[in-house]
Amino acid sequence: MTATSVSGSCDPRFEAVRGLFEANLASGADVGASFAATIEGETVVDLWGGFADEARTRPWEADTLVNVYSTTKTMTALTALLLADRGELDFAAPVARYWPEFAASGKAQITVAQLMAHASGLSGWQETISQEDLYDWDKATGLLAAQAPFWEPGSAPGYHAMTQGFLVGEVVRRITGRSLGTVFREEIAEPLGADFHIGMGAEHDARVADLIPPPAAAPADLGALTPLLINVMTNPASDPLETRTRAWRGAEIPAANGQGNARSIAQIHMLLANGGVANGKRLLSEAGCRRALEPQVEGVDLVLGMPARYGLGFGLAPIIPLPGPNCIFWGGYGGSLAIIDMDARATYAFAMNRMGVTTIGDARGLGMATAMWSALA
Repeated sequence: MTATSVSGSCDPRFEAVRGLFEANLASGADVGASFAATIEGETVVDLWGGFADEARTRPWEADTLVNVYSTTKTMTALTALLLADRGELDFAAPVARYWPEFAASGKAQITVAQLMAHASGLSGWQETISQEDLYDWDKATGLLAAQAPFWEPGSAPGYHAMTQGFLVGEVVRRITGRSLGTVFREEIAEPLGADFHIGMGAEHDARVADLIPPPAAAPADLGALTPLLINVMTNPASDPLETRTRAWRGAEIPAANGQGNARSIAQIHMLLANGGVANGKRLLSEAGCRRALEPQVEGVDLVLGMPARYGLGFGLAPIIPLPGPNCIFWGGYGGSLAIIDMDARATYAFAMNRMGVTTIGDARGLGMATAMWSALA
């Protein structure tokens, strides 16, 4: 095969999307990638191509998986939305209602909604932790329960890059008695037949593409960065090569270690786009889906240093250009992307292995989504 070999299907209306997908592979912007879109519950684009490794020895297949970093957060949010829709979780309730130890150090009034919206003040760990500590659920959550917030909860957003998954995940575990990855698998992924994993079994390892780290940047002047961002970046430092290990893949890190592809991301978020129904199965009510649109906090993100507007687990316009007011999105370190348009009842998803340098709004996935909107208009 060649670097530009593209497989899959694409509705003729969206040939421009196929063109962009092929061009990214031909130019080297992508080594291996997938893009998928659904409208009104039907898959209209499902493309994959390129290679699963930097040496270009393994083709990217229909069932290739890849670590999508923070796009995993959309699955964590969906799991919480499902529990809330069933009446098992109240976003307005204090976290300590479900997780009593969390009330320590002045956190008794922090709500579950503030965890979902990156507004709890727990953007990172106060105590120095190691990469291995991310694989120790009790330690990672226990430290967060004990520490004080870095800023007044609810007063401003501050991206909870790694901590959000542990925080929301522990609330889910306290309510259900099961880990977030287990609830997600049993209640969402398996009923929909979706190939997305939070805590992945070794039997899938051979299908996983290697993440290719982004180009090395000039050494950052840490003195020019905020202490909150330094904490997120260095405690512990993120190493894309760690995603190739069994320890990373097998752990549950619900903010960052989801393994999937564009098809499974779009297939799962069809639930939110279509009022709670996907593949003929109703898992949520329409009202339960639309809760994700409820603005929770906005302002300059104290970690990212950019304007932010967060709903219940998702980003809202105008963080990135979106086609309408009832859209939610999030992306992952390196370029993965999930967008849900509740008005058009559409989903758009991108997953790749060559990591870009932007953290939000990578031009590859966003460019193909924009081409979809143009065709629909």
